[in-house]
This record gives sequence, structure tokens and C-alpha cells, in this order.
Amino acid sequence: MLALEFDRFGIDSVVLEPRTTVHDNRPRAKTTNARTMTLLRRLGLADRLRAAAPLPTSYSEDVAFCTSLVGHELRRFRHAFQLHADRWELQPEAGQQVAQPVVEEVLRTAVRGARRAGLFTGISLRDLRNVDGDDNTRAVARVEDESGAVREIPCGYLVGADGGASAVRRSLGIRLEGGSAARPNLNAVFRSPDLAGKVALEPAVQYWVVGQQAQGMIGRMDLDDTWWTILQGVDVAPERTPELVRALVGADISLDVIETDAWTARMLLAPSYQRGGVFLVGDAAHLNPPWGGHGFNTCIGDAVNLAWKLAAVESGWGTRRLLDTYQEERRPVAERTIRDAATNGKALAYDFIDPRLDDDGREGEDARARAHVSLGVKESEFLSLGLVLGYHYAGSSLITPDGTRPPAEDPVHYAPSAAPGCLLPHAWLADGRSLYDLLGGGFTLLLDGGDSRSAEGWDEVAARAEAAGIPLAVRTVGDFDAADAGELWGAPGVLVRPDQHVAWRGNAPSAALEALRRAVGLPGAGQSGSDQPAPVGSLTI
Repeated sequence: MLALEFDRFGIDSVVLEPRTTVHDNRPRAKTTNARTMTLLRRLGLADRLRAAAPLPTSYSEDVAFCTSLVGHELRRFRHAFQLHADRWELQPEAGQQVAQPVVEEVLRTAVRGARRAGLFTGISLRDLRNVDGDDNTRAVARVEDESGAVREIPCGYLVGADGGASAVRRSLGIRLEGGSAARPNLNAVFRSPDLAGKVALEPAVQYWVVGQQAQGMIGRMDLDDTWWTILQGVDVAPERTPELVRALVGADISLDVIETDAWTARMLLAPSYQRGGVFLVGDAAHLNPPWGGHGFNTCIGDAVNLAWKLAAVESGWGTRRLLDTYQEERRPVAERTIRDAATNGKALAYDFIDPRLDDDGREGEDARARAHVSLGVKESEFLSLGLVLGYHYAGSSLITPDGTRPPAEDPVHYAPSAAPGCLLPHAWLADGRSLYDLLGGGFTLLLDGGDSRSAEGWDEVAARAEAAGIPLAVRTVGDFDAADAGELWGAPGVLVRPDQHVAWRGNAPSAALEALRRAVGLPGAGQSGSDQPAPVGSLTI
């Protein structure tokens, strides 16, 4: 994702990847949420990923809790993980249930076709030196290929997106801080030609089974015979997988286990995301439990945030102060996500066991009714709009405040807001396009076409930005489907960053210019700073 974002900005990059092939049978991430799908949309990859996904959104938009796949349904969460087969109002793209290997293949193919990116597989990092930029040289990576040959690569910048066991992080001497869950889990991928015919419940992308003999999750990998399961809270030999899967199903089925993967949920966060010109992204910087499907999606958010800032510095229209804000903005998002996922991990399938759930008669009905109510606690796991779309950078030094506060944090409820720092509220235009489709490749100044002040003085903003080399698109917005721009934004003008977050809102072009200076890392009025590259330093008010 970083490489594709760099390519979009015209920046050269090289991806070094130890794996020569994508491992199809360990699909840890299975949910690409609406935020990530929207970011893929601007790369032209959202439709490509949906076409590659073995499970179309029309198959199911739900997560169901049950006593077994042939038993009683206890509760169903509709539109889980922002799954919507039809047009959605809150983002230009809804979520997509698709296994991580499929996503990775789509991204790899895109990188191979990119003009400014190179992908080299079978290359592993041994160590880094000169991280702090001694003798006027930035970091040097020592890498090894499959033949054992070692070479040194000087790096303008180096990004470690190399997972929880990150060699880059170890080279920086940074240790993850936090803890682990008390009980382990077992993943399995298996084939069963007769399972689909046994399921007595409506389709769901995940079935959570609250059973007496086994507890966990089970779902389809595709519409053929491949399934996945997570057996929760078990420390058993992989040989017992068929027995436990049959217990989840509640029926005797034929199955062939393809692969198993034992793991324990981690709640870990790096105290620092960078050192010199070396940065940590994704699982290299934070590990969170999978409950809610936020891990992979949070990693994508890291990449997009860092990419535009590195591109700005490399292109000369942003100062190095931008790079310090990567950790400033993204670490709190990871911290909040870890906290919410860890809370979800305190209410897993085995926490809802009741021996009467499958009973006939009044006692069974009462037990299932109680379970239905108790399972309401899982709303924040499957309907986490507030976490997916409601995160913000209001406290960032790049954001120009306007005296308002973003909506209160809530993992479930999302209140669209154009308060500075928030994600730009989405709307569909009267002609059927998404507002997000009007955003330029860099910054975008959106103006309310129905406000008389929209025509006054804004040309000067565009001219100053062009003179400074800052990519700024100015768009006047007409009618929306359901609201006017001023109502949606709370102001006639909104300055949107390259990552689709609001940097400023207001009605004065001079204030927009000052906000743009701040957003590219230049000192604001009354501030001092010596890190102004000449091209950007020409942006004055």
C-alpha cells in the first residue's frame, strides 16, 4: 500500500519481500473494512478486489451466534463489518469479506504494474546501520537473497512493515510493550464437500458457536468447499481439529484439514514509531487482538498517513516536521484500537455457555432469550462504525482548530463531522458521484457552491499553493442528494488533506492559506522554524 501511494505521488520506492509466494492457507485477516475499501477505491483497486473476492457481499452481510450450525440461532448482527450489497451513505465503499491472501495478491499485482514502484521477493533484511544519518548518509540496509548473497542498500527512507517479529524494529532497539490474552486459540482451514448442505441457518460471513463441546467461529472461504475456523480458548493438538470442527457444526461431516495455526492474542504497542529516517508501520508498530477485524485495516491507515508525508518531504512541498506527526497521529489510533479489541476479547464464545441453550421447552427458550440480550455486548465488535470512521487527528500539530470538538469517541456510533481532524463526511452528489471522487491527489479545497462567499478570494489560495509547488485542487460543490455542503461541513470551505481528513474549515481565504502552511509542516503565524525548504517557504500571506 505504501508503494502504491508513493507511485500515486510520483515517488520511487522498492518493496523487499522475503516471501516469494503468498501463503493461501493462513488467512488471518478476513475483513477489509469500509475505510480501507475507500482508500483502495482511489487507487482503482476496490472493484478489482471485489471481483477477486470468493465471497460476494450479496452472499451475506451478517454475523450470527448459534449453538451449532444445525442448532438454534441466538443473535444476528446485520451489516457486520460495514457489509452492504447496495450503495451506502457513509462512505463511497462498503466493507468486503475477503481473506488476506486475496488482498495481498491484488496489491502485489498492482505494484508490479506501477511505474514508480519495484517489488523484489526472496529478499530478507539482516540488519540496519547508520540509522541516525551519520556522515551525511541515511540508513543502510543489509539484505540477503535466497542464494545467501548479501548486499547493502542506502535508503532515502526505510519503512519496516515486517510484522510482529519485525527485524527493522529489532535493529532500532525498540521493544513492543503490553501483554497477552490468558487463553490460546487454534486457526484451521479445511475442505468439506458436505458442510454447506448441513447448515440449517441463514448465511453468515461468520458463525459464532456457543456449544457445549466446542466454542469458536466458523465461516466460508469461498462458495465451494473451503472453510475456516477459529477454535477459541483451546490448547489442543492439531490432530483434534476434525473432532472440534464437527462439534461446532453439530453434525458428522467429511472434512480434510489443510492447515492449522495456533496463536495467542497480543496487545502490544511500540513506544516509538520512528528513529531517524526509519519508520515502523502496521504490526511492526502495534499488535492487537483480531476481535473486530481491525488489525490489517489499522495497518493500511498507517501506510496512507505516512506515505503522503514522506512524499511531501521528498517532493519539496512539505517540511521534515511532517514526519514527526506520523507517530503523533497514528499511535493514539492504535492505542484506542488495541483497547477496544482487547475489550471484545473479554466476551468470546465460551463466555456465553449455558447448558440449557439447546433444550426444548420453556427453559431452553428462556436461556436463549437471556443469551440474545447478553450478546448485545458484541455490538462494538461487529458494528464498530465509531472506531472505523470516527477516529480523528484533532490534536495534531498539522490541524488548524476552529474552537469545536470532534464528536465524543464511541466504538459503535459514528457521527459524521467536518470538525478539523475528522474524516471528511461523505455524501453522494446529485449526479450519482461520490464527494470523495472530487478529491485531488494532494490537498483539496472544497467550496460550497450555494454560498455567495465561495467566489471571493479563493483563486489566491490556489495561486499561492501552485507557486509553492503544493498540490492543491479547488472544487466547488453543488447539490448533494440529501444535504447542502454548508450543512454537511458547517462552513463554506473545507481544506482536506491527502489522507481525506479535514485540516481546516472556515470562510476566509487568508485563514485557508495559513491552515495550508500548517498542514505541510510550516510554522504558523507567530511561530518560528528553520526547516522551510525554499519552494514551500514562498507560501506567505
